[in-house]
Amino acid sequence: MNIAPALIKKYNIPVPRYTSYPTVPFWDPVKPSSKQWFDIVKHTFDQTNEEQGISVYIHLPFCESLCTYCGCNTRITKNHKVEEDYIEVLLTEWKQYLSVFGTRPIIRELHLGGGTPTFFSPENLKSLIEQLLQECEIHPSHEFGFEGHPNNTTKEHLQVLYDVGFRRVSYGIQDLDLKVQQTINRIQPFEHVQRATLDAREVGYESVNFDLIYGLPYQNNTTIADTIQQITKLSPDRIAYYSYAHVPWVKPGQRSYSSKDLPANEEKQQLYALGKSLLTNLGYVDVGMDHFALKTDELYKAMRQGTLHRNFMGYTVSNTSLLIGLGTSAISDAKYAYLQNQKKVEDYKSDIATGNLSILKGHLLTEEDLMIRGIIKELTCKGVVDFTDAMQHPQWSQIKDRLQKMEADGLLTMLKSQVRVSSIGKNLIRNIANTFDLKYHQPSAENKNTFSQAI
Repeated sequence: MNIAPALIKKYNIPVPRYTSYPTVPFWDPVKPSSKQWFDIVKHTFDQTNEEQGISVYIHLPFCESLCTYCGCNTRITKNHKVEEDYIEVLLTEWKQYLSVFGTRPIIRELHLGGGTPTFFSPENLKSLIEQLLQECEIHPSHEFGFEGHPNNTTKEHLQVLYDVGFRRVSYGIQDLDLKVQQTINRIQPFEHVQRATLDAREVGYESVNFDLIYGLPYQNNTTIADTIQQITKLSPDRIAYYSYAHVPWVKPGQRSYSSKDLPANEEKQQLYALGKSLLTNLGYVDVGMDHFALKTDELYKAMRQGTLHRNFMGYTVSNTSLLIGLGTSAISDAKYAYLQNQKKVEDYKSDIATGNLSILKGHLLTEEDLMIRGIIKELTCKGVVDFTDAMQHPQWSQIKDRLQKMEADGLLTMLKSQVRVSSIGKNLIRNIANTFDLKYHQPSAENKNTFSQAI
């Protein structure tokens, strides 16, 4: 559904994506100690391991070339000798957690992200996963997935990871227009995407996801329509349709083009509306923020059953309370606290080598944090939330006033103790979530360059 220009102007402001609450820039200025963190991890593990299992995210930061649009933490190199040493450090970090757990963890969810995980050879990826799982149990409903680059994901990569339990692969497509690809330095012909997808299906992968981005330099209605027309010939099970975040003050690579090359405001929103319309007509269902799935996919089924979950890895069907992040810049979530590892490979390796955690920052959640976090999760996963608890918030009158103004704009409906997001509001879910974020985030000049625009 198209959003009126007046609403775009009003709501297209810098707001967080709310992959966590509070969001990373507002975490405690004093990071938790290793003891504090491990105590909380142990407490959460003991509460949830037997019932839920745990999630593990592994950040593999290496890429052979820089995609200039990318906001991920990467290390650009063509030296593949870095692989084995990095894996050794990852496994050393994992052993720290194993010693804290005290019993065998049950792995429910495992995800390889980056960077480019398929920068690593199939043999090294197999060695990493086999060693990591050596002292673990595998949950019967486990979900293992990895991010692959269509240019370098070989059938051997797919087979090796399939053999150790992976059934889901996500390919970063972004856009298939050559001019757009050249500008963002990610040239990958459709033939490469097709080969990687057909290989995954032949090996036996049950879910293939494509990442697309709207708002990239030189994109227009034609490039979006052509890209979607081509990629849907391959019938991916899921499609993530992300808004490009232009943050050149954070990612200098984005300075290779300027804001004048980007579709802005109404034009960018029209690209989203076009993409959503095309995907819907092709049978994809909007399951949540930026994500679409076929009705045969587990993500859609979880949405229908009300069991959809969202964490630092995005939407998932595995609802776990403990997520352990391994590797540079990886974020862990222990329900009552967050922790992020050092971003520089050298700093991360040095810390782990000394037997310590590699802590860049962290946050211990208050009771209020936990309540607001729960509300935001319900909004982004279900589109409806009970705000009975929020009515006890000392600033409830201010929250209510903001919600009522959004209701007047057609973004939501307020019932006795519920907020229900409208079809227009789904496009501005970040703004609705922000309504409850009075403690940390307020639109102001000082955080203007902290977050990307809502649209």
